[in-house]
Amino acid sequence: MSNQDTMVAEGPRRSRRRAAQSGPPEPPGPPGPPKKTRGGGGWRRFVPSWKVIVAGVVVIMAGLFGMIMVAYANTEVPTGTQDAATAQQSTIYYSDGKREIARLGMKRESVKLHQMSQTVRDATIAIENQTFYEDSGISIPGMVRSLWMTATGQQLQGASTITQQMARNYFDGLSQEVSIKRKVNEIFVAVKLDDTMSKDEILQTYLNTVNFGRAYGVQAAARAYFGKHVTAAKLTPEQSAYLAARIQQPNWQADEPALRARFKNVIDNMAELWPDKYGQLKQTAQFPKTTKYKDSNVLGGLKGYMVEEVLRELEPRGLTSDEIESGGYKIVTTFDKDLMQAAKEAVTTTMRGMNKEFHAGLAAVDPRNGRVVAFYGGSDYVTDPWNEPFESKKQAASAFKPYVLAAWLQAGYSLKSYVPGSETVPEKIPGFERGIRNSHNVGRAVDVVKATADSVNTAFVSMAYALPNKIDDLKNLVEAAGFNQKDMEKDIADHQYQFAIGSAPVTPVEQAAGYAIFANGGKYTRYHVVKEVRDPTGRVGWREQMVSKRVVDPGVAADATVAMQAVLQRGTARGQGLGSRPAAGKTGTNNDENGAWFVGYTPQYSTAVGFYREECRTKTGKVVEPQHNNCPWYRGKDPAKEKKYTPANPYTTPYEVSLEFEGAGPPTAAWRKFMLLAHEGKPIEQFPQKAEIGTPENIVPSPTPTPTPSADDDPFTDDDPFADDPGNSDNGCLFPPCGNTDNGGGPPVDDGTTDDGFPQGGDDGGGLGGGVAPAPRPSGRIEGQ
Repeated sequence: MSNQDTMVAEGPRRSRRRAAQSGPPEPPGPPGPPKKTRGGGGWRRFVPSWKVIVAGVVVIMAGLFGMIMVAYANTEVPTGTQDAATAQQSTIYYSDGKREIARLGMKRESVKLHQMSQTVRDATIAIENQTFYEDSGISIPGMVRSLWMTATGQQLQGASTITQQMARNYFDGLSQEVSIKRKVNEIFVAVKLDDTMSKDEILQTYLNTVNFGRAYGVQAAARAYFGKHVTAAKLTPEQSAYLAARIQQPNWQADEPALRARFKNVIDNMAELWPDKYGQLKQTAQFPKTTKYKDSNVLGGLKGYMVEEVLRELEPRGLTSDEIESGGYKIVTTFDKDLMQAAKEAVTTTMRGMNKEFHAGLAAVDPRNGRVVAFYGGSDYVTDPWNEPFESKKQAASAFKPYVLAAWLQAGYSLKSYVPGSETVPEKIPGFERGIRNSHNVGRAVDVVKATADSVNTAFVSMAYALPNKIDDLKNLVEAAGFNQKDMEKDIADHQYQFAIGSAPVTPVEQAAGYAIFANGGKYTRYHVVKEVRDPTGRVGWREQMVSKRVVDPGVAADATVAMQAVLQRGTARGQGLGSRPAAGKTGTNNDENGAWFVGYTPQYSTAVGFYREECRTKTGKVVEPQHNNCPWYRGKDPAKEKKYTPANPYTTPYEVSLEFEGAGPPTAAWRKFMLLAHEGKPIEQFPQKAEIGTPENIVPSPTPTPTPSADDDPFTDDDPFADDPGNSDNGCLFPPCGNTDNGGGPPVDDGTTDDGFPQGGDDGGGLGGGVAPAPRPSGRIEGQ
């Protein structure tokens, strides 16, 4: 039983009911209602359980985090900077290195953090990024807000930290587009920058980069809003708060209500963050007063002429105008501010009463070093950018004769030589095939001093022809004295020995530098306008170019000076000297008085003044008044209304016409005015003693009787032994018209010209011995030369 029971127990358990009925089982009944499950049915079966949701979020976050980490790892810290972010103004100074001429380029001047007041640093942090020194380059609340503003198309820059703003505005490669991609990249860069740069470095870069409206960078902004003497280091708390308030909207007007409101926010934040320093500021702060904004052209007046010459000189040396406008250079020029004003006064007062057809240029050079210390090129560069002394090339006329004199002396001939006073020797010289005459009788023979003082044409043409290598000696000398080689060669080819009496085109600044050989013992120094250029670190990058060479011997310079002193003592510019101060020079007048010169010097300064006149004519010959000293290409007063004419097809064209005065007139007067002003307070310096070099070389026989030397063995005293009228050595004619007189036995002079059409004299006071150059070339301002 037990075994059976065991077996039964281990088998399938039967229903007790069926065992009791002891019959076949009943068929199954109909199915009942479905059983309820635990989770419910219907739509709920499609909702994942919370475990699935958590798992999904974890996976997504892990993926996003992984993507972020990969993107962060692949983000490189920028190394290149934006050109506009580092661009700084360059400043051009007068020769003292202190007084400014102009600032060029973007208004920015980078400084070190310690050169910025603590108040401006605090004000910036208070309004732009209060957690700057604690955060990692980003602000999480600010980042979320900024991303939302970007996604919804609102202001991109909202809520960016100082580090983010610096990265965006300073480094190259971070665009300014409004996009989430750009914003995320900016965030990655900001975090990395926070690891690679110190907070002070970031703040310094930011404050040197940011736009404040009138200027970029806090240093330039301090000057722009509060005066040129205010620097970033001197900013008050109120001024600092004002500048910090401008960062959000640089284009705000200086005192508009929105700016005032933000200024108050800056003050409040400063007081809350640093109550020990700024706790009282909320009660005491006043909205600061700013300087009146002047959007004037920095090149107006005389400044533009100086700036243009500086740029012109530096470009061939490898410093372009674009680099100057962005490089933050300190450029010291050779220009003396006081002398620049003296040059302006001398020319403008001399020209008072002249109309706008008259043009004048003055240039003054220090003969010892070639520095252009002053010039006058025009009254306003903005309206008339043509710089007369540097750009107007005019025939030198008799002001070129001193170079013939120098070549003569350098060849070993002396001042005691006798040269032709009535006709050239030989009579036919290339360029003067029919001869040349003077407009008054100076006798058949004159000494070289008188020939210089009275500007005798026949003498200087004959002297040039008598040089050992003839005109080549003169050409080589003037090229060594700085004159353009191509211009000289072309003029000799065109005019031959007319070159000796000034047919070549020269500028006033070339003449001032050329005459420096006489004032500087025979040495020429290339004229220049830049003393030095320093980069933003203070290192000298471009030094002064004082290229000097000896052109003639010191004795030549000394004796030539003796002859040119006679020009001011008893010659064509008689009575126009500098009083007790020794001075020497030479007048010059072109044919028909189309151009007039005076070039003269002391040991301290060599100065050239040139005048010419241009008449503005239409194609029909109508004369039109110049506009801003230029011939207008348009009709009327407004070029914007012109429909017919263009600069290529102008309404008027300049024509050179007679000045109706000579070199002994206004040019000498302007020279004298300037030199008197320039030498005020300076010691009187003497020229070297006469060297009496060389031996006499008489092209014509000396007059009979031979003059008896004076007690001091100086045959060239103020008493002129060769004057036709001892009581009137200037022949009584300083200004035209001067009538023709007997020419000392030569052919009669009936029309003032030679048979080849060139005038015979009329230089520097008409009847004082000629000196008129051949007919001038077409008018006025020769472009590109």
